[in-house]
Parts: sequence; C-alpha cells; structure tokens
Amino acid sequence: GKRDTDLILPINSSLSVTLHQDQLKTTTTAAASRDFTEDRLWLNGKEADVGHPRVQACLREVRRLARKRRGGGEDTAALSLSYKIHIASENNFPTAAGLASSAAGYACLVSALARLYGLEEELSEVARRGSGSACRSMFGGFVQWQRGERPDGTDSLALQVAPETHWPELRVLVLVVSGEKKPVGSTAGMQTSVETSPLLKHRAEVVVPERLAQMMQHIRDRDFEGFGQLAMRDSNQFHATCLDTFPPIFYLTDVSRHIIALAHRYNAHHGHTKVAYTFDAGPNAVIFALADAVAEFVEVVRRSFPPATNGDQFVRGLPVGSAALSPELVAAVVTEPVPGAVQYILHTQ
Repeated sequence: GKRDTDLILPINSSLSVTLHQDQLKTTTTAAASRDFTEDRLWLNGKEADVGHPRVQACLREVRRLARKRRGGGEDTAALSLSYKIHIASENNFPTAAGLASSAAGYACLVSALARLYGLEEELSEVARRGSGSACRSMFGGFVQWQRGERPDGTDSLALQVAPETHWPELRVLVLVVSGEKKPVGSTAGMQTSVETSPLLKHRAEVVVPERLAQMMQHIRDRDFEGFGQLAMRDSNQFHATCLDTFPPIFYLTDVSRHIIALAHRYNAHHGHTKVAYTFDAGPNAVIFALADAVAEFVEVVRRSFPPATNGDQFVRGLPVGSAALSPELVAAVVTEPVPGAVQYILHTQ
C-alpha cells in the first residue's frame, strides 16, 4: 500500500529477490533526435500512451537530473534535452499478470534514459516514480526498499541487502497458471486495501518491521528453512489482506491453492522445507528451492498438473535434469492431478 500515490511512497519497507535477466527480462531502447516531432512509446511491439503520468514522471526526473548536471556549463552528454524521444520496450515474459512486469519495465526504462542522457547517479528514487517495486529492480540479488520518513520521498530508496553472488544455490521456479492480464491491477487494489483493511494497517505497523529484520538475517545466513517458512507465511498474510479488503480482492485461483497444498504435502513428506511459495498480486506461483531439489519438484509438478499439449515446452529457462519419484512420494504428494492447469514452468536463479 502507499501513503502517497503521486510520489509512490509505501506504507512499509519491503524486500525483493531480483531474478536473472538471462531468463526473465525487459529490453528497452531509447533514442533522441532533432528529427522527432513528438515523444513516442512502444510496448511489446504496439504503440502505447507516452503521456501516461508514470512514464512522464520518469522522463521529467531524468531530464531534471541531466539539466542539473549540466549546470556547471560543461556539456556532459551530447544530446540536447529539448529533443523528442522514442522509447521501445519488450518483455520476454507475460505482462501485467503478476510477474513484476512493471518493476522490470520501469527499472529498464530509467536505466536506458540515464544512459542516453549520461547520468550515473543513484536512480532508484527515479525508478520508484514509475513503479514502486521498480526501485528494487535497479539492483541484483536481495534488495530492500526503505520506506523512508520524509514527505518529499528523498529517503524512500532501494538498498542491496546481499548481491546475486551471495546464495548461488537458490533457484526460482515460476509456475505460470495464467498469462492473462489480472482483473484488478496492483495499484487500484492496494489503494482500496489501504482505505478499507484494518489487517493491512496492523501488518504495516507491527508485522512487517519484525519480519523484515528476520528475513534479512535468514538471507545473510543462507538459512533456507527460515527463509522459506517466512516467505510462505508472508505471502499468505498478504493475500489475507486482499480478502480483508472491502469489496474483497481475489488474486489466487483454485489452481494457486492447489499449488500451495502441493508444496505443503511435498515438504511434509520430506520432513523439512524443501520448497517455498510466494504469490504476488496474481495467480502465478513463484517457488523458491535449492538447486538439488529442483528436478524432483519439477517432476512432482509435471505429475500433478500434466501438460496438455506442450510437454516439450513445459519447462523453460535453465535446463532441469530428470528425476525418478519413489512410489511413497507419489502416493503422499501427487493426489488428484489437474491436467493443463499449469501452462509452463520458468526456471531461473
């Protein structure tokens, strides 16, 4: 939720894991020319509204910083700030489906504009003006978005908690249940929650600060048991605030709930946390696991949600080895298969 919707200032601090851009990425190009008659924007090959307030906020901020840098008289970038600009951006993963496409998109947009105008400073504050979560996506690894105290937002920034090299065994499996655009966008949904959910208020003031400190410790210690348990509990509580919103918001679907139950059965069979789920504002599951658990769990998912037609394309991203499942595991974990419910799995780090 946000305490200031114009500056995109959050009601609490938060933590994210940046996924590897070899598998999930936004690619953005930005060009400026004296021959361009107007600013233009293309998203995934289709022209989009360049006048969108958040796109404009990023453009304005980057140009302001570029002007400020040139105040000293020397021209640090050859580009004239008065030239119109053309921007093209593409995602290689579903957009607006709860897979952080706006975080990736705005982080990439701000990075491209900064390079165009020759800026090198801290840019997470600018990225935040496009999409709150984009400020975290300016860094790799594990990243905290500090809530900040100042009303102007100058201290609401992202900080890297640990680099991407810190926990090399950690893997991510995105179980894509639906690539469709979600019925309630994150921004509209969270404002309704801020206005109507007493649970969200309690969460922001009491639960999150404590959990954030615990989570950073689990990451520093590379403690998967603690990390996984807390990720799942926090995801469940986030979706409880959606249910506590009035009228309620349902991001999880029946398939999402099947995946949650499957993860718990799988962990119970092994007697400890081998996989952990988290769901953003959408139905798609993000599963954390250590590298040595991936092949077995992917086979469990394949048996639980047999692919309808794309058996060879079911797993994308990093290669996954094959795994034989014991009859005991199958009996305990794979209860009632739901064919075709998971469209595909994206494996990344």
